[in-house]
Amino acid sequence: MHLYFQQQQFSFEELSCIQILMPSESYLAQTLQFCKEWLLGKETFHIFTSGSTGTPKAITISRKQMQESASATAKALGLQAGDNAFICLNTNYIAGKMMLVRGLEIGMNMIVAEPAANPFAGMETPLPHFDFYAFVPLQLQTLLEEGKQIEKLNKAKAIIVGGAPVNAALANALQTISAPIYATYGMTETVSHIALKRLNGKEQSPYYQVLPNTQIGQDERGCLTIISPVTHFEKIITNDKVKLIDSQRFEWIGRVDNVINSGGVKIQIEKIENEIDTLFAKLGILQRFAVVGLPDGKLGEAVTLVVEGNSLLAHVADNEILNLLKNKLSKYEVPKKILYLPALPETETNKINKLKIKALLAGLAN
Repeated sequence: MHLYFQQQQFSFEELSCIQILMPSESYLAQTLQFCKEWLLGKETFHIFTSGSTGTPKAITISRKQMQESASATAKALGLQAGDNAFICLNTNYIAGKMMLVRGLEIGMNMIVAEPAANPFAGMETPLPHFDFYAFVPLQLQTLLEEGKQIEKLNKAKAIIVGGAPVNAALANALQTISAPIYATYGMTETVSHIALKRLNGKEQSPYYQVLPNTQIGQDERGCLTIISPVTHFEKIITNDKVKLIDSQRFEWIGRVDNVINSGGVKIQIEKIENEIDTLFAKLGILQRFAVVGLPDGKLGEAVTLVVEGNSLLAHVADNEILNLLKNKLSKYEVPKKILYLPALPETETNKINKLKIKALLAGLAN
């Protein structure tokens, strides 16, 4: 089996004893160093969380946990030795690292590309097709918009997409792909995903299905709890509010701490974003957006819609958007205003960074 990067090729045997003669901070050097450490049997790894909901922190994860995660994914998706995996997620974080671990543990060929909106841009691959892909939504949306890679995607055994919610417009577009596509649920603490949700085809579902040997429950807040081999069978209590369907399936509602306190009313941000997402899809608005609470002298926090760009590109007036939302949301939930940023800030793992959005908008107001 081999790892490919641009025009370079490394067998697994070469990776285990490779001398890395390039700057240690380069993307390829960091990727090769992890592979070498894995093949030499390193037992623990220090991995940083993405920082999308707070300050990034280092978490120590054992080799056994990562092996259990890779094994569960292989069983769920039918991955096997000799398959070809495309890796375009940041290998400095858990999602990208676990793609490497799956390749090394299962025995898959791996072609690695630096993270980019279009990970195929300018790439020549020595492999005829890929069996397994992992994307963030922006990458998958870019590939579909360009329309040249659908045939390549259709040959896959499985495509997983994570790191951020899949919006309604993208979910509709995914129906043009015949290969099975799954949204992932997980975090650094669960060593990547512990559940998958089918997004396309006849098996499309609104619910996440947990991976083998995973037990789920709820705490008193209605938040998901997880016991699994990847947690060393210790219970992890998340901040994700869910609706349990049965012992194996759940519906994700939103983060319990992702609320806006506006005039004494606690408002769940995900509910508002879901309605905006549906409305934007109907109106053909493809711009990214986020809902945040901004300081307000009267309300404490004001629900605010922040859109990427300088205006709504579908020629819809801001007040028309707000009026349409009044039919779906309570008066407390309807955004008080729409603001624009040329580009929404992101974390290192390509998630929209709401903490930075609030900081930027606060700075513009000062």
